[in-house]
Amino acid sequence: MDLRQRRRAETQRAIQSHALRLFVERGYDSTTVADVAHAAGVSPMTLYRHFPTKEDLVLTDQYDRLIAEQIAATPAAGSLVHRIGSTLVQVARIAVGSGADTAADASANLSDEGFLDRVRLMISTPALRARHWDSQFATQKAIVDAVCDDPADPDLEFRAWVAAAACLAAMNVALMRWAEQDGGPDLPALIADALSAAFADEFA
Repeated sequence: MDLRQRRRAETQRAIQSHALRLFVERGYDSTTVADVAHAAGVSPMTLYRHFPTKEDLVLTDQYDRLIAEQIAATPAAGSLVHRIGSTLVQVARIAVGSGADTAADASANLSDEGFLDRVRLMISTPALRARHWDSQFATQKAIVDAVCDDPADPDLEFRAWVAAAACLAAMNVALMRWAEQDGGPDLPALIADALSAAFADEFA
């Protein structure tokens, strides 16, 4: 990222950090966007430039881009399920701060200190649950766009949509278990276990 993009990302992280703190302390429905803007020391207009809706304060992250980049960088030799699932496990390592394996990952500061709070809010808040399931379409599309690079295979896009949906469903079950257990289990391992339960032959 260039300097301007870094500053924008830093502002977003600061606003989101204040939002999560207030949502946890006061409750999502009891906290207004104006409350978040005041706590973050920015105007409501500035907040809305970074987060167009209140739900975005919880759900916005960089993971769709990261998932797509990592899938595109993986060899296409393996099955779609294994390729997608392995990437989701690796991105989970980055999300919980244990997977900045490259200088690019580290410099992007993608580890998410508020990730557990975000998952808890997503599970417990009806409006966020609805938006989360809607946002899964964007994640699936990012995955499909990253793997559909073979024009000679007309069925690849269909199979990619199916594989992405199945892997994300397994990941969501793992996220719910992780949040229910207060973030105690190792999240990447839990996602790997969920993928193994769904696709024993691929993740034995």
